[in-house]
Order: sequence, then C-alpha cells, then structure tokens
Amino acid sequence: MKVSILGDGLTSLALAKSLVNQGISVDIFSDGKIKINNKIQTLGISQTNLNFFNKNILDIKKFCWSINKIEIFSENLKNDKVLNFENKNEELFSVIKNFELYNLLFSNLDKSNLVKFKKKINYNNLLKKNYKLIFNCDYNSSISKKFFFKKINKDYNSFAHVTILKHEEMSNNHSASQIFTKKGPLAFLPISSTETSIVYSVKGKKDIDLNNLIKKYNTKYKILKINNFANFKLEASNLRSYYYKNIIAFGDLLHKLHPLAGQGFNMTIRDIKEINKLIKFKKDHGLDLDNSICSDFEKNTKNKNYLFSNGIDFIYEFFNFENKTNNNTFSRTLKFLGRNQTVNKFFKKFADKGIEI
Repeated sequence: MKVSILGDGLTSLALAKSLVNQGISVDIFSDGKIKINNKIQTLGISQTNLNFFNKNILDIKKFCWSINKIEIFSENLKNDKVLNFENKNEELFSVIKNFELYNLLFSNLDKSNLVKFKKKINYNNLLKKNYKLIFNCDYNSSISKKFFFKKINKDYNSFAHVTILKHEEMSNNHSASQIFTKKGPLAFLPISSTETSIVYSVKGKKDIDLNNLIKKYNTKYKILKINNFANFKLEASNLRSYYYKNIIAFGDLLHKLHPLAGQGFNMTIRDIKEINKLIKFKKDHGLDLDNSICSDFEKNTKNKNYLFSNGIDFIYEFFNFENKTNNNTFSRTLKFLGRNQTVNKFFKKFADKGIEI
C-alpha cells in the first residue's frame, strides 16, 4: 500500500512516520530537501498526546522538557492568579523546540526504505500515480486553492511574537505561566533549566518594544539574554470540507487557532491518531485503503475540531472583551470556578484530550 503526502512541515513528517510504522509506503512531495532554520519556536504537547506520539510515531521524551504546573494570571485582577493547574505525580504537558523535533523525524524517515522524498508535481500527474490516499498538508498548494478553499475564517488583527529567554539556572523550572495583559496574552514556557520560551500575542502591532514588555511582566527569571524575535500574523480558520475524492486535507489546512493555549499541533496529533485508527481497522480486517477513510475521518473529527477551536476562541474573546471594557467579571468568575476540583479537572482534561464525543 502506498500513499502520498504534500507538504514539508512538521505535520507531514509526523503523519508520514505514523504511517510508516504501520508498514505503509509514503512519498513526500516538497520543494526540495526539507529544512527548518528557525530555532526559537517551540511546541507544547499535552501528556496524552505525548504518550501517543512516543508509542505510535517516535519516542521523543528525552528531548522534551516537562511541565507539571500551569498558572493563569490577569492584568485586570492586578496580575492576580485566575487559574492554577498542577499535577505533582506526572507532567501536564511537555515542550520541545520545533527544529529539534523536525530533525529527529526527518533523520528517522530519511533512513526508511518505505519513504521517498520527491519534488512537487501538479495535480493531474499526482492522480496518475494511483496512490490509495493523498494527504494534503500544504496550505498553499494548487490542490488547496482548487478544492480546499471554503473555510470559516477569522482575522485577529494581531501578531504573535516568539523568542527564547536565556536566564540563570533554575533546576525547578517546570512551571508555565500565561498572563492576559492589556496588550494580549503573554506565555512563559520553560524548555530547560536555563531557557524559557516566550509567546506574546499583541493586538494590531507588528513592531513593539517587546524587550521592555517582557521585563515588565517577568517576575521569576534573572534574564541573561533575550534572543531575536520572530513574528507571524494570527488567524483562525476551520475547513468546511475535509476531503475531495481520495485527497484528505490535513494540519493547518484543516484548522488554525489562536496560540494562547498552544493547542495547534495537539489538534494535529489527535487527527493523526484518528487516521491511524481508521487505517489499522482496514488492515486488521484485510481491507484495502479506500475513500471511506476520508469520509470516516471527517465524520469522526470535524465536529470535535470545530467545537474545540471555538472553545479556544471563546476564551480569547472574553479576555479581550475585559481588556476593552476594563471589566474583570470573567476573570473573577474563572477564579471562582477554578477552585472547584470538578471544574478544574474538566479544564485540564479539555487541554489534555480535547473534546471527546
């Protein structure tokens, strides 16, 4: 059995590795040798997703930095704590640098006899190859523009700014924090005892004095250096149709969301998990891969993905509304609800496993 994957990102490689592990041959089409140069972007992976990734894709636990506590603050409450999640027995989630994960996956796939990296070809030539399934992970491909352009879009009129702080050593640097500031959500995500990732989403501005803003809200790190920033425009989208014939849209093409909860790649891992389950069922029953996988994938994931992404958007918009109106009702309500153990567990489960229907 052979499938193809269009695209050259982390999603493509993670999906490819999961398929190879099931004995499926994969052709990956890209614009040449895959490479990631940005060394300051990071990914947060929930504990349930990390367990799946380690078992079914690639064991990366020794390259991840564990987080066992998350604290949420609001400037509307004078930087008081709104929510607190903690698990003393195990991690809540883990953080890894994008380029490290990419290199691990690429190096592993490059050695596999089941994988071939090829240059992009046009849509008509692709169909002539008779692939059982085609996974389109390329947001800008001609296929995306032709068959996967109907989306529910949202422009946040914001930019996410990312960097890495180098600071004095903290052996207990396993607590992440997010501050809902007047300018937008600011996240501190530890990635080692001496480094912490920063993600700052700022409304309407691409060029701001981020160094001073970070220093203003930093309360625990003795900063030695702030690396150069990278930034990207923030948009949200949900694709209306997940497939066309035997082509399945995947990754950011399916769903993009605000980075305030670090859930983008987590949604993709859950999608990979569903694809794995559908393919395994076919193989276990001696069935060939066919278009039913496409329709079953959409049926099993579309509603959950839509609800989850809108849940993240709901949180962002309420904090954004508070900032505009100087009203702290939502923050105070969350603070009150967060003290309830049942509600607290629900929030943790939502972030860890997404929506289970």
